[in-house]
Amino acid sequence: MIPTPGLPHLMGPAKGHLGPMDLHHPHLPSRAIYHTRHRAPDHQAHLKDSRFPKKTILVRNDSSVTEFLLAGLTDRPELQQPLFFLFLMIYIVTVVGNLGLIILIGFDSHLHTPMYYFLFNLSFIDLCYSSVFTPKMLKNFVSRENIISYVGCMTQLFFFLFFVISECYMLTSMAYDRYVAICHPLLYRVTMSHQVCCLLTVAAYMMGFAGASAHTGCMLRLTFCHVNIINHYLCDILPLLQLSCTSTYVNEVVVLIVVGINITVPSFTLLISYVFILTSILHIRSAQGRSKAFSTCSSHIIALSLFFGSAAFMYLKYSPESMDLGKISSVFYTNVVPMLNPLIYSLRNKDIKLKIKRYLNNKRPFHKWANYLKAQKSQRKAHKWPINTWKCV
Repeated sequence: MIPTPGLPHLMGPAKGHLGPMDLHHPHLPSRAIYHTRHRAPDHQAHLKDSRFPKKTILVRNDSSVTEFLLAGLTDRPELQQPLFFLFLMIYIVTVVGNLGLIILIGFDSHLHTPMYYFLFNLSFIDLCYSSVFTPKMLKNFVSRENIISYVGCMTQLFFFLFFVISECYMLTSMAYDRYVAICHPLLYRVTMSHQVCCLLTVAAYMMGFAGASAHTGCMLRLTFCHVNIINHYLCDILPLLQLSCTSTYVNEVVVLIVVGINITVPSFTLLISYVFILTSILHIRSAQGRSKAFSTCSSHIIALSLFFGSAAFMYLKYSPESMDLGKISSVFYTNVVPMLNPLIYSLRNKDIKLKIKRYLNNKRPFHKWANYLKAQKSQRKAHKWPINTWKCV
């Protein structure tokens, strides 16, 4: 093997071995793993992108990454076990809280209203997108090799972005619902019909699918080589762009456009909605009426502030030097917000609290479900099937 002059530290030794420079590289842990898809004669080429005249892009066509290493939230060994139990408790509360709201809203016909319809979908999104990365995150706290495959990383990236973007627009739909309920109460049932609620929900999921497809599609066109350590606890856009050995200009433009749309458009809609809401509340003469109107919006405002504030800090204030601070900020919208949403909407909502107390105080909380199954069994014996047993949300 003939080394390239001026770049001895980048040329590896024979296949299957690590050289002394590789073992002591300051940015590579001892467990770093590199896999080769095919071997070709070792050579390197420096390509200068005309868009970035001072940026030198290193291309190696002798190896490509098939696995990534997740750096995790921290590299301090003494913090791994406490963080494992902390995030395990957060995940348990997230699953129990969101799943409980889904079951409560789904089975209680009195909660089949537009507001709880959106809350049902919000709980579903929080449950799904926290489950996309949290199990892997917990495993990495107790595992020595935090490995994720290339396909697994791209899959995690797609579903993470899909649910996060969908949540942005679901929160926006909830703000529109509150605007109609407070500013146009007499037209609420007509404006927020079942068809309108379904349309807003489908639009939120479609925006999530479009944004996730755009980001993941642009990520698949990149080539990752030489370094495969993701400085994050999940496969996110910005940490992956740091590992590319090809131009990321297109990806950066897509991030600017898609993230800009998915933050500015919902934020602008939310701002306008709450300006009209506050104006209407201030025109209410009775103090009791103003207090009731404020209470219906306070939970939503708290959830919006946590989600959009932490997400905007991560993506709009990003720089490679602030990556560690960005990881801490991302914990809020990836772990804390899905946990707090069911607590905020249940503890500050009288209807939800009354339903929970009723089911907890009931000696037989599932007696209705047992009676339903018993009725179906008797009807099957009589060859008479029930009609319209489920009420559509």
